[in-house]
Amino acid sequence: MAIKFSGEFEVKKNPEEVFDFLTDPNRFASLLPDFQNLIVQDANHFTLKVNVGISYIKGSADVKIELAEADRPRRAQYKGQGAVAGGNVTMVAAFDLLPVANGGADGVVLETVLGTKVNWQGEAQIFGRLASVAGGMLEPLGKKQIQKLIDGLQAALG
Repeated sequence: MAIKFSGEFEVKKNPEEVFDFLTDPNRFASLLPDFQNLIVQDANHFTLKVNVGISYIKGSADVKIELAEADRPRRAQYKGQGAVAGGNVTMVAAFDLLPVANGGADGVVLETVLGTKVNWQGEAQIFGRLASVAGGMLEPLGKKQIQKLIDGLQAALG
């Protein structure tokens, strides 16, 4: 079962600051819904432990994540996989960052970066008993959890 998600938001920080935040798991991991623990292996690899559960299938999941693409300050993409209660999950999540600027007046080419537009998208594939038992409940629950994360990112990036 595949769950796709996407959206956008703007923050007042410049793209470099946003990129640095999004590529540092020590800064954003605790914003994940049901976050338990973070183990950082190196600059591009880490493992997240999160609580998972739907219906009577509950437990925790260790998800191994790789920062697969880092093009500062334009794009960050993560890929991950892990075992969850009753199944497995693979995921891809990407953030594309665009400066928000005001133009100059009277033909003067002056641009001031006022913030960053964050376009985010991703997909999670869920396999196994969890997908067959939870079925139609997974997508709305997944989208709710993603929105909690995005709300947390927006608040943290102010």
